Amino acid sequence: MINIILAEDHLVVRNGIKLLIDSQDDLTVIGEANNGEEVLALLDEGLQPDIVLSDISMSGMDGLQLVERLKRDHPGIKVIILSMMNSSQHVFQAFDKGARGYLVKNVGYDELLFAIQHIHIGGRYLCEELAMMLVDKLSDAPAAAANIEDLMSEMDISDRELEVLQLISEGYTNVEIADQLFLSKRTVEGHRQNLIDKTGVKNSAALIKLAVKTGLIK
Repeated sequence: MINIILAEDHLVVRNGIKLLIDSQDDLTVIGEANNGEEVLALLDEGLQPDIVLSDISMSGMDGLQLVERLKRDHPGIKVIILSMMNSSQHVFQAFDKGARGYLVKNVGYDELLFAIQHIHIGGRYLCEELAMMLVDKLSDAPAAAANIEDLMSEMDISDRELEVLQLISEGYTNVEIADQLFLSKRTVEGHRQNLIDKTGVKNSAALIKLAVKTGLIK
């Protein structure tokens, strides 16, 4: 039997997940919580789940904070994030903090049940929707890189000048850029002026605007 604690502050959603899990012969919900603090309280009371199925957005201790805390204090408990948030940033943060799985809330019942079983025996799982989203982003990356190389060649911009341009766009001063790139302040000033001359703009503000518009920087 796989014992599960549900951490979800929307009662209707939590009840729906509980009904699905309890309909399976080898799964059971042994505890319910509105946030991370309540999960920890249930553990202090003696509950011993194999898996915590948690949302991210919860009042008080959220899902990511809960993952971090469980990894530190209860490393034997596996955490699966089940959230509406489908950004790559949240996915990376969750796995980095110790989550074993990440699914979006519109995942199919079969996939949710498979993920629970797979993670229980030691695997990790990313739902199909998020996996395909990341694949699409990766497939676009080479094309974006090639486009930047073409722009750099067309404008005669060197790799070093592109580094300086990126730091200028992030608001760093010439002195700060010099420290980061181990260059002299005068060299950085020269790169800045070269970029203005090569792109044909009037000043640094116009330079950044052009670089963002053309895709040289993000």
